[in-house]
Order: sequence, then structure tokens, then C-alpha cells
Amino acid sequence: MKSIIFRTVAPFLAGLMMLFSIFVLLRGHNEPGGGFIGGLIAVSALAIYGIAHGVETVRRAIFFHPMAIAGAGLFAATVAGLVSLFARVPFMTGLWIYPSFLGVEVPLSTVMLFDTGVYLVVVGAISSIALSLEERGGA
Repeated sequence: MKSIIFRTVAPFLAGLMMLFSIFVLLRGHNEPGGGFIGGLIAVSALAIYGIAHGVETVRRAIFFHPMAIAGAGLFAATVAGLVSLFARVPFMTGLWIYPSFLGVEVPLSTVMLFDTGVYLVVVGAISSIALSLEERGGA
């Protein structure tokens, strides 16, 4: 797309959408949202940026190959399930730890690790498909 308005607004819109996707990811295990929906929002941001500035710009921006991102997400989601087996509780049972960082107690859970894994799988797999389609459509 050659619109100067779209090319100018796309980076701001993509950045805002990425922030919102992280908000949806972090809010997901207490209220509606989570890794899947957050990942779809992030891929939409990447697609908008890609339409405005080209596929190569998006590939440079995400740094890693999209399928490597999906693989890392699959690994994280698998680890989240396996941690429960090592703790001798049923598979995919949510486990929590409460480390203290700079005097502030931060709750961390396997649920969040699983949601993050799903987020990365969705971002990697769908962005790989979207970037491939954009490359073929723009040629």
C-alpha cells in the first residue's frame, strides 16, 4: 500500500497493538484473554506493519525466524506441563512460586509459562503464514 498516511500511522498502530497483546496475555488467566488471543493481536500488528513497510522490514523487526519463535513457544508450553510431573502432581497442574525481586514479592506460575508458550506458537506460526502470503501477493 502506497498511502503516506497509512505508512505514517502503521508503526504507531502496530506498537499500540503489540502493547495491547501483551496486556491481553498477562490478564488471561484471571479474566478473558490469554496467549491465543494475545498472539492473534500481535500477528495483526505485524501484518499491518508488513503491509505498510514490506515483509523484509517485518522480518528484520522480529529478529528470529517465525518458526523458531513457534518452536520456542511449543517448548515453553511443554515445559509448563512437565514441571507438574516432576512435582508429582497431575499433568498440567498449575504451580506457583513467589520469589522476591528488589523487596517485592512476584508470583510466577506454570500457567503463565503455558500462556506465554501459546502466545509464541500463535505469533510464530501465523506470522510465518502471513509473511509468506504477503511476499507472494506483493510480487
